[in-house]
Amino acid sequence: MRVNLLGVEIDALSMEDTVTRVAGLIRDNRPARVMTLNPEYLYQAQFDRGLLDQARRADLVTADGEGIVWACRVAGCPVPERVTGIDLMMRLLEKASLSGWSVYLFGAAPGVADAAAERILRDYPGLKIAGSRHGYFQADEESGIAREIQKTGPDLLFVALGAPKQEIWIDRYLEKTGAGVAIGVGGSFDVLAGRVRRAPRWVRRLRLEWLARLLRQPTRWRRQVVLPLFAWTVIKRYKLKRK
Repeated sequence: MRVNLLGVEIDALSMEDTVTRVAGLIRDNRPARVMTLNPEYLYQAQFDRGLLDQARRADLVTADGEGIVWACRVAGCPVPERVTGIDLMMRLLEKASLSGWSVYLFGAAPGVADAAAERILRDYPGLKIAGSRHGYFQADEESGIAREIQKTGPDLLFVALGAPKQEIWIDRYLEKTGAGVAIGVGGSFDVLAGRVRRAPRWVRRLRLEWLARLLRQPTRWRRQVVLPLFAWTVIKRYKLKRK
């Protein structure tokens, strides 16, 4: 089932159901886009038709973050749970190791994707790493990168360029990469490579991971400023408008 939030259809799925859906997309043998939607992207999309259309073209859209889960609840169309980029990536890596899927890691700073691939192989020795490449490039290199990925034929392409750059790149080049399913995963490679520590599980259970990340990386405050604006947009649309 899909629910509409501020003009974007979000799949109301649990993590396990999402993994099952991605497996189905791979079996369909056609290029598919998975978007892990966060409040910052959805807020920007209210003023950028290109971003809104990209989200609408995605084959699967998950609720990435408590902000989206909260907003769906306010809108009267709750989703089962949040399905973040990094959590989905970890579950798909496990599934890939069992199903024989190949994966490609594209993005992050030089050396990070390679280090993340090494960590993945330690955790899942049988998993097929089709390739890895950093995310520092010039605009005229983009088509070449897509062709480079296409030569490896990955089932899963994880793109860590940060939102909305990663979604724009996937939307523009997915077909040229030949990948089965492409997913934007933000800073996930940095976590896998050990460059950034994720918040402890108890913090995540309290739904305060965003605060832990802000305390660890104070420069993120510019992104966090969007959150109250997003919340006010949701309240205006779904609470005040009804009254």
